[in-house]
Amino acid sequence: MTERFSRTEKLLGGKAMERLAGARVAIFGIGGVGSYTVEALARSGVGSLDLIDNDKICLSNINRQIIATTKTVGQYKVDVAKERVLDINPGAQVCTHKVFYMPDMAKMFDFRKYDYIVDAIDTITGKLTLVEEAKSANVPIISSMGAGNKLDPTAFQVADLSQTSVCPLARVMRRELKKRGIYHLKVVYSTEKPVLLNEDMDGNERPGEELSAEGQNLKKQTPGSNAFVPSVAGLIVAGEVIKDLIMQKNL
Repeated sequence: MTERFSRTEKLLGGKAMERLAGARVAIFGIGGVGSYTVEALARSGVGSLDLIDNDKICLSNINRQIIATTKTVGQYKVDVAKERVLDINPGAQVCTHKVFYMPDMAKMFDFRKYDYIVDAIDTITGKLTLVEEAKSANVPIISSMGAGNKLDPTAFQVADLSQTSVCPLARVMRRELKKRGIYHLKVVYSTEKPVLLNEDMDGNERPGEELSAEGQNLKKQTPGSNAFVPSVAGLIVAGEVIKDLIMQKNL
């Protein structure tokens, strides 16, 4: 292993680093959570990354996405992330897919070629399909639950979906996956209740994300966000991927 990852090798060992170098991980969604997941995986020596997202960077991304700067506004997220990964590790293999992952996109991907899948997308329909495809291909997957409208980065936990509480998105995912015969899913979720209202400096209240009892949007709202919650979720996701990969057989 090169000096580039020598400090990580001291912690994980040579065989683990070889495993990471030979691993291929797909990250669906390169936003506030996904961009930090990609960053940590690249800095940990994961050799092959597939980046899936069709969005371009906009000014409103700058508050929370590590790939978003004034210079990168208007560029595709996957292109900026790829360039960043190759700056970190020129030997990495990076495939980009400019698609908005939904059920009709599922057959575009051969999930069996991945060693791990990261679900960092926002839409429930897309998340459900991604989990179904990963389970069908018998590929490990970890799913990020809601990180919007949150203020406490210490409230994140790693758990099976069946053991989650508080998180409205996790509640919806749990219910819908049961309908599909899926009862277990590794997730990163927050035990913090979503902030539903915030207040303007002039004292006028603005509605935040309105949720039904099932956690669905009653009215389409853009959730509030910050620099320190989605990033922590993304780093936790990456940490779980790394640990799971090096614990796989043949080490």
